[in-house]
Amino acid sequence: MSHLNKIRNVFSAIVYLIFLISGFQNLYAQDAEKNKVRLKADYVKIMDGEVYFNLGATSRINKENVDVANIELTISNEFDDDEIELGKVITDMEGRAKFVLKNLAAIQPDSTHTYNIVISFKGNDAFTRASKSISFKDAIIKANIITKDSINYISASLLDAQKDSLLSDRLLNVQVQRLFRPLPIGKEFNSTDENGTILVPIEEGIPGVDGKLTFEVVLKESDDYGTVKALVNAPVGVPIVEESTFDKRTMWSPRNKTPLFLLIVPNLLIIGMWGIIVYLIVNLFKISKPKIEKNENI
Repeated sequence: MSHLNKIRNVFSAIVYLIFLISGFQNLYAQDAEKNKVRLKADYVKIMDGEVYFNLGATSRINKENVDVANIELTISNEFDDDEIELGKVITDMEGRAKFVLKNLAAIQPDSTHTYNIVISFKGNDAFTRASKSISFKDAIIKANIITKDSINYISASLLDAQKDSLLSDRLLNVQVQRLFRPLPIGKEFNSTDENGTILVPIEEGIPGVDGKLTFEVVLKESDDYGTVKALVNAPVGVPIVEESTFDKRTMWSPRNKTPLFLLIVPNLLIIGMWGIIVYLIVNLFKISKPKIEKNENI
């Protein structure tokens, strides 16, 4: 009897093991059918402005990179073995999302004064779970306009906010804000000197509304500090001459702004033509009336 019980137990164990193996195989097959998601995250800080993360999600499907839309990304702050959820965003149709912080004080650095952010995706029926970590320190850009020998310059300094020390040998881009794409000025590469500063001359003849220009000094996609941008407004440009004809009567204006000569001349021509037609008709009646009277007398 005990021998039969042992056989039953062994048989039950084998059956259970078979079901367990098949379950793992099914789970692995389901995961294998899903596509992997690649997450991208960039930290951006605008001095005296927004602090945010530019996020992106892509996947390689059928040997093509495609944007992953409408997935939920969770943003968390890691520090000293703790993790605090900051919020969630959903990617748009281009697989992009923007998560804005109230300010940098909304997140906590670790003991080395480094901010650690984790962006995670829990996965769904089509895509596997994914995560992306970024780390950065706080940097400050101080920028202003100075004039030397009647030439205007952009002067900017780059500092480590925690150490309050100037950062040398860092590339800063200087550009003028434009509607579609910023206009670079100065050298292609402006590297900070031993004092952590750059001095870039401003070209003459740059047009701006009322002569006002907005300059951007940018530390772009630094491995240590992310992207930091400072904005400087100054009336050092050439005023744009207003050439708009919106309130004028032109050939391309709307109906209520039609040029006066187009209203007067055609109407005069039409009135004149109708006048001639009426005159001819009247004369025809005058010519035909005596003939009718003569026929009646006969």
